[in-house]
Formats: sequence, structure tokens, C-alpha cells
Amino acid sequence: MPWLEIVGWVGSAIVVWSMMQQRILRLRLINLVGCVIQIVYNGLLEVWPVAALNLVLAVIQVVNLYRLLGTRHSDRAYEVLRVDPDGEYLRHLLSLHRADVLRFTPTFAGPPPGGEAYLIVRGEETVGYVLLHDAGDGVAQVDLDYVTEKYRDFTPGEFVFHASDALRERGYRKVLTTPGMREPYYAKIGFAPAGDRFELDLARA
Repeated sequence: MPWLEIVGWVGSAIVVWSMMQQRILRLRLINLVGCVIQIVYNGLLEVWPVAALNLVLAVIQVVNLYRLLGTRHSDRAYEVLRVDPDGEYLRHLLSLHRADVLRFTPTFAGPPPGGEAYLIVRGEETVGYVLLHDAGDGVAQVDLDYVTEKYRDFTPGEFVFHASDALRERGYRKVLTTPGMREPYYAKIGFAPAGDRFELDLARA
């Protein structure tokens, strides 16, 4: 098989693979790579309509990536809503994501009595939620910090812990994460290791 044909097949395979991704950032990055390969392949063969199509798709992916990455830490893009931890919508979300929740937080057994719940919303979409309870002495103990797969390459939980001031307004001074969480991201948003968990001093955040 000629090397150029191999390049074409590889580009097509990458485009198909990109469409199988659930995480929006990975989808757009992988798709962009596939489009660039297709631009080169079809350009060398002088198949200009297909090359032009992939050029347009590549530009679209670059624009979308710019918007996504440009707003990943923007409190204008995300909103934090305090909700009833026993409410129907949160129960629906927990039921919908149950298997995924337990995969990342196997110790989670449901909202604790007297706890608090915060939804992280982007536009019309709920991208994550944080459940916690008052552990006393100004400490907010996180029971669940969940992000939907689509936004898992981002860190939307930071809007509960940092940007929104939601916890400071409730009188909390420190946040402790749940122990045993798999693939924790807390070091990226200012938390410090504390044994089998992480902690955040809200006065310094």
C-alpha cells in the first residue's frame, strides 16, 4: 500500500475515532488532528473539494477549542446553584450517574442528613455537582464531587470551591475532600494533600 494511501486511511480513522469520544475537549482535539491529516492527504492528491471541507471543519474546531479553553476558568461561563439535597432533580442526577459516581467515589452512600448540594451549570446544562456537610469548626466536608464525562477534562468544581464564594458565604474556612476518590484533580485548583485526602484553606484561596 503506497504511503500516501496509508496517510489517508489514518486520517479517516482518527476522524471516526474522534466521533466516539464523550469528552468534548478530546473530541475536538482528535477531530482537529484528523482534519489536518485529511487536508494534507487530499491536497497532495489535488482533491480540492474534500480538502476544502476538512479545512472548514478544522477552522470550526479551532474556534470551538478557543472558546472552550478561554472560558474554562471563567465565572461568566459557569454558575453555581445551591439546591435541596433531597430534591427530585438531584435525585434524578444521582440515579442517572450512579455507576459513574461509584466508579470515582466508591465510598459514596448518598447525600448525608443535613448536608448541602451545589449544582454547576453551564448555560442550560448541568455539568457537575458537589455534595458536602458541615463537619464543625468551619470545615466543609465534601461527600461527592462529580463532573459529567463531557466536561471531565475541565475542573468545574473550582467554581464551588473558589469563584462563587458559595462556601465562604456559608461561614466555612476550610474544605476537606472525601477520602479514596479516584483520579482526584484537586492539586490543580489549589488544594494541598492531607493524608488520604486534600484540603483547601478558603482564607488563602
